This record gives sequence, C-alpha cells and structure tokens, in this order.
Amino acid sequence: MLEILRKQKGIKQEELAKALEVSRQTIGSLENGRYNPSIILAFKIARYFNTTIEDIFIYEEENDDTN
Repeated sequence: MLEILRKQKGIKQEELAKALEVSRQTIGSLENGRYNPSIILAFKIARYFNTTIEDIFIYEEENDDTN
C-alpha cells in the first residue's frame, strides 16, 4: 500500500526517504514487505500521507502452534 500511495502522489522513493529521515533502501524494503517499520516510523508515514497506520500497513499475527 505504501508504494501505491507514494506513486499516486508522484513521489520518488528518494523524496519520501528524505522527508521521513530514512534511507531509500528502507523505503524499498517497506514497499516490498521485507521490513516492518518501528511504530514511530509508521506514525511518520501515516502523518506524511494524512491517513492512518491501518490504511497503509496490514498487521498479520504470526501462527503460534505451541497452544
């Protein structure tokens, strides 16, 4: 969803990274699902796009087969 929002706004990864004070690689990893943001970064991203964290990131619980 982050990539979609970014592209809809016509923003390059480098521009978003600079605005959020992270690396371009961090933005790429977030968009590819290889990295989960800290809660602070998630709030910064949501604020940047004027939306909620839930609208950008999907939380999926890990399976816990120990029960």
